[in-house]
Amino acid sequence: MSMLVKLGKQGKKLVKKLITPAEKHYVGYARRIERVCAGRRVCAMTFDDGPMDLPASPDRFDGRSMTDVLLDTLRDYGAHGTFDVVGDTSENYPDEAGKPGSASWGGIRYDHYPDIGQDAHGGALHCERLIRRMLDEGHQITNHGYRHIIFGKKPFVYGARACLGSLDAAVADLTRLDTLLRERYGYTPTMSRPPHYVDKIGDGFTSYDVCERLSYQYMAASFDGAGWLPSALPDPEAALRAETEAMLAPMRRALEADPDFFCGQIIFQKDGCNMARRTPVAFALGEQLKLLKKYGYEVVTVEALLRESPFADVPPDDPLLPKLRALAETAAVAFTDNRVRLDQPMTNGELAMLLAPKPEAMARREAMIRRAGKSVHPYAGAMAWCAEQGLLPAGSSPDAPITALPSGRFSPTGELSRRGVFTAYQM
Repeated sequence: MSMLVKLGKQGKKLVKKLITPAEKHYVGYARRIERVCAGRRVCAMTFDDGPMDLPASPDRFDGRSMTDVLLDTLRDYGAHGTFDVVGDTSENYPDEAGKPGSASWGGIRYDHYPDIGQDAHGGALHCERLIRRMLDEGHQITNHGYRHIIFGKKPFVYGARACLGSLDAAVADLTRLDTLLRERYGYTPTMSRPPHYVDKIGDGFTSYDVCERLSYQYMAASFDGAGWLPSALPDPEAALRAETEAMLAPMRRALEADPDFFCGQIIFQKDGCNMARRTPVAFALGEQLKLLKKYGYEVVTVEALLRESPFADVPPDDPLLPKLRALAETAAVAFTDNRVRLDQPMTNGELAMLLAPKPEAMARREAMIRRAGKSVHPYAGAMAWCAEQGLLPAGSSPDAPITALPSGRFSPTGELSRRGVFTAYQM
């Protein structure tokens, strides 16, 4: 079954590459952060679906919980991780486990962490000691959904799965975990990773809209640590060795080919079991960290990685970076793939997203989607506000390059590239 999942993922990528039109990225307040443009050997590791207050499987760690094993390993190597936690999956019943080794191993209708029937041993609601340990030791926590329910339908792998199905439901689910983290732990999360990376909700909104409503950034990853897929070998010990090596070999090959390969990258891992209910990450993490340390890498939280540069294509030494960093606090300056594209011409819609107040742009666009019952142009709300203010002519095409800058907020400039506009903008 794991081979089918692998082949399915590869097939989906191939179809998307050959048939599906290339995804168009728009400037937005929420950016999909997979990696950043770092000027040194620094990277981040993220751990999904925990915390897990059950022993690693197989248990070779004297009964310590799985999350404790990860935290101990990170501490031993002077590394800090980003834990993408859930709240509680005990409400996801009635349900039953799927076929062992399949994507539905922990539930057919819903996910259950750390396993079906073991929900009380996972999540931020039940594992207070583990959450507090993460925070006390300087790790980052991000929001992976209170019940870990996918936002919209995903028929290819999870055809039988229930989904939230609306912006309001998705926001409510993430707000529930956000509130728990704030009120019980005094911690304010700033990022979220949608369950199973399902972005289209089905009511005209996407996961980016969810992130924007909560003032989050969308935390993705650029390198798969591979600990979630089981080996097909029948012998459990041989399978565990194969799964552990599958987590090390790609990293080793990448570093041998290019020692700077992981600069600025975000590595995806699991804080829990793979589909065969084993935890190879417990055995591979130390070797991964040892390998990265050998090549001179510092492993930091995603939050710390963003301090190198928040963007995928603006290096730390770019003179415009401080201004872009400050602008990004309140305005939309980067595209949803976290690139700023400074050398591109700026369009009317991108200028509108720079000029319109964020609450106005968001509220207007959301109202348009609700009225239409489907998606509208990402810049529609900002364009409407700018037209009302006389900053852009009514009826301007959002995707057309600008021909002039409105007076009042810009110093004289002859450059209408994105770099030129940001340089001229008066904050």
